Amino acid sequence: MLDTVETTAQKEKTAEEMKTLYETSMKSLQDGNILKGKVISINVDAVIVDVGLKSEGKIALHEFAGKTGEAKVDVGDEVEVMVVGREKEFGLLLLSKQKVDGIRIWQKVDKYLEEGIPIDGEIVSEVKSGFLVDIGVNAFLPISQVDIKPVKNPSSFVGRHLKFKIIKVNKRKENVIVSRRMLMEEEKEKRKKEFWKNTKEGQVLYGFIRNITDYGAFVDLGGVDGFLYLNDITWGRITHPKEHLRIGDEIKVKILNIDYEKERISVGIKQLKTDPWLKVDEKYPIKEKVKGKVVSVVDYGVFIELEQGVEGLLHISEMSWDRRIKDPGKVVKKGDWLELVVLDIDKEKNRISLGMKQLMPDPWDELEMKYPPGSIVKGKVKNFTDFGMFVGIGNGIDGLIHLSEMSWSRRKKAITDMFRKGTLVEALVLNIDKTQKKFSLSIKRLKEDPWKGLITRYRVGDVVEGYITSITDFGAFVEIEEGIEGLIHLSEMDDLQGKHPSEKLTIDDLIKVTILNIDEKGKRIGLSMKVLRKTEENKAMENLSKDDGAFSTLGDILEPAIKRETTDNII
Repeated sequence: MLDTVETTAQKEKTAEEMKTLYETSMKSLQDGNILKGKVISINVDAVIVDVGLKSEGKIALHEFAGKTGEAKVDVGDEVEVMVVGREKEFGLLLLSKQKVDGIRIWQKVDKYLEEGIPIDGEIVSEVKSGFLVDIGVNAFLPISQVDIKPVKNPSSFVGRHLKFKIIKVNKRKENVIVSRRMLMEEEKEKRKKEFWKNTKEGQVLYGFIRNITDYGAFVDLGGVDGFLYLNDITWGRITHPKEHLRIGDEIKVKILNIDYEKERISVGIKQLKTDPWLKVDEKYPIKEKVKGKVVSVVDYGVFIELEQGVEGLLHISEMSWDRRIKDPGKVVKKGDWLELVVLDIDKEKNRISLGMKQLMPDPWDELEMKYPPGSIVKGKVKNFTDFGMFVGIGNGIDGLIHLSEMSWSRRKKAITDMFRKGTLVEALVLNIDKTQKKFSLSIKRLKEDPWKGLITRYRVGDVVEGYITSITDFGAFVEIEEGIEGLIHLSEMDDLQGKHPSEKLTIDDLIKVTILNIDEKGKRIGLSMKVLRKTEENKAMENLSKDDGAFSTLGDILEPAIKRETTDNII
């Protein structure tokens, strides 16, 4: 019984102490105090919170409303609140959650500014020179601080949730300035350090095409730009990077070279594949037929793609047996598929020589059989050169008639005076050089050598007419018939009185001379102007003085000249 009385007394004492403590604590609560509590009920317009005191607190429901306007709160939620007053009717504490939230967000802003911690935020609208960002409080994001690169479409950023760095705070004016660019630069620099620390030559990485130039492309490898040269994009033909790449493309590359001092790196795509030239001689044996696509036509031939990265040259000289092809573009076009023959391979220089005419009969083989040396051919005069003229035989083959094979005569006549383009001529085949593709012809040899039987047509002492063909320091040559020339030595000319023969004679002059000697085997004839003159003078004297017999015979006149010719032997 005694114990029961004591227990009751203790309970009454405890209750009295709690009442006193509560009254004391309630008296000590002031507006602005921050408390922690738990939501115990939610009604139409208020949230009741137990803050650990005898009297609960009341918070307006709208303070829990989100951006959509819908209240986000549940019974049992713990909240931090501020005392803002006391309700008179029921004695409930009037509390505010938003005021505490405001204090806490500014504390967070100060901390993040001091420690450089990134803060999440939403770009809510575009304003003059920048954006308004919701980070719990409104912050200003200058347009220059949005990105590392210039912003081309500002409105595309509105509504995006991003991370920012707080760079300036004025709490009194409630101004906050943030930067996304600074954060991106810091992150880029961090990735850059990690990259140079961990990356080695030969590594394979993924990257994005950041920029394209005429000579290559810049690839973002994650904080560091690698350069992809034009020639490292593909083993195949390429004239511009845009043929294979687009800005923003993700590509796989191999690290080719790293210059740590200058922080430069070069990458390649084609190096991820085997060089097709390594076994090109095995894949395309010489003399074997191949098929390829025309990828380029130039003045000197055609480039043929046999496979990606392997091209061969079909030279203009290997396109046809007809040498008249001057423009390869008139024979083939870009994109054409051709059947060809492999002529040669140079692996060191990555060159393959191809031929097309080799798949067609060689007209030079037929020429050897059809026109052996000594046979006669017919053809039309095609063109003239300083050394002769070309005659078209057919199948693209031209025969050359050299100047020396035009005529037995050595008189200097212009070929164009003797022949005209398109004229049909006959010629004798002299030689066929299949290797050098030379076909030698002669017109003069269709006629017999005029020196043959010369002594039956001419005798010493005969007076003949001829054209001067050339003049030298020792005399002049005279053509007395086609292919037959004789020499008038200086000693057999009329008195020159110390002058050069060219001062007395002119090329193509028609003159009369007397034959002094004939050497048919050596093809030499000695001629004299003096003997002719003396003969004519003696005939004149003979007519004037037939009775006194005072005249010389022809033998008397020729004898000294013949002796002198035998001694000098100059023709």
